[in-house]
This record gives sequence, structure tokens and C-alpha cells, in this order.
Amino acid sequence: MRHFTEDERRRFLEDKRVGVLSVAADNGRPPASVPIWYDYTPDGHIRINTGTNSRKTRLIEQAGAVTLVVQREEPPYQYVVVEGTVVDTGSAPREVREAIAIRYLGDEGGRAFVEGMGDTPNTLFTVRPDRWITADYSGDV
Repeated sequence: MRHFTEDERRRFLEDKRVGVLSVAADNGRPPASVPIWYDYTPDGHIRINTGTNSRKTRLIEQAGAVTLVVQREEPPYQYVVVEGTVVDTGSAPREVREAIAIRYLGDEGGRAFVEGMGDTPNTLFTVRPDRWITADYSGDV
């Protein structure tokens, strides 16, 4: 096993992969962990768009920090774990919601997905990575 270089990590996160977001929970429950679409910005931040009225949004706002796990699910196994601080929170502009959806569904599908959400309020979280954990098992196969 080896660790990704910074450039390999960037390229890995720019690829279309579903991440698993974890955030501290309340009321003695274990951390909340959910699959999520994300965007990796040129300045190295993670952007997450989610429904404003969701439990996930409330927990992210309370915690102010998240962990995102992004993995390759077939051999050779690889993963990146990002532990980060939420540095910006606000209403998710339509163009950002579309950009994230298009990343996963293509142009037509992404636009249709956002259109289908109607006027549902969304929150955009920008996360600054504070700590990285990476693993690349391609040399072990």
C-alpha cells in the first residue's frame, strides 16, 4: 500500500465517485453517515449540496466539521478520506446544484434532476480539508 501524491489525490477526487459523508450526531446516536454527491473545487475545497430541512443539514451546521470518504470499489482498491471544517454555508444557487448533478448524471439528466426538485430549499456547504488519509493498493494486486 502507498499513499497518493497531492496530484493523484486531486485527480481521484475530481473523478465521478459517490462519497460517504459522516458528521457527528446528537442525542447519543452514532455519527450520521450517508452516501452523497460532492464537488471538488479547483482551490481544493469540497462542496456538498443538500436539502435545507434535512437532519444532515442540521447536524453539519451543529458540528461545523465533517468527514468524507471517497473510494474505488473495485480492484485495485483506493480511497481518500477528507476530514474538514465547514468554512461557508449558504443557499445553494441553481447553477451549483446543476453543476453537481450534471457531474453525476450528465448534462440532460443533471438539469432534469434539479428541475424535478422544484423550489425545494437547498443548502451548500463548503468544506476546507484539514486532514487527508489516502491509500492506493494498485501496487499490491
